Amino acid sequence: MGRMAFDADGTRRDFVRETVGRLAREVAERTERRVVVERYVRPPGAVDEVSFLSLCTRCDACIPVCPAHCITKAPPAGGLAAGTPILLLDREPCTVCPDTPCAVACPTGALVVPERGWRDYRLARIEFVPERCIAFHGVECGVCARDCPVGEAALALDDAGRPVLKAEGCVGCGVCVKVCVTTPPSLVIHPLTES
Repeated sequence: MGRMAFDADGTRRDFVRETVGRLAREVAERTERRVVVERYVRPPGAVDEVSFLSLCTRCDACIPVCPAHCITKAPPAGGLAAGTPILLLDREPCTVCPDTPCAVACPTGALVVPERGWRDYRLARIEFVPERCIAFHGVECGVCARDCPVGEAALALDDAGRPVLKAEGCVGCGVCVKVCVTTPPSLVIHPLTES
């Protein structure tokens, strides 16, 4: 009787093929969503995430050469990214090295030296929250703009001494977030995949 049910809708082989194919597509879709949704901030010069995950051998060559000591490994719970190099910019910002030693040290092409240095890469997106900023409440500060390694191309002060974040010049290094005196910081780091 079971055989007749398969014959009515197709052969057993077709049924198995269709079922396995559907499961494989679902696993691939879930994996892709996980890769995209749980994306980490990568070191300078990182190729796109899917290519990065296929090229990175987790050799750790980029970690010891980082002068800022800001490169660490993705945690074991990081799924496909576990053990790959990441930046936790809210803990230890990238200092925007002009010679990108991390990319130079990468033997696999997961990190590539940007042709024009820091102008060719973005690590993350920085959001400025003026309500938190003391300069918008009449207190002189400006530490974020003074410490920005990119300079006025990314973060400047207006005539009233308030920060002006320039997204087109900001590499998302996180220095401004680290040095911000407010709690929580007036600047927030977002992975590039977040809107």
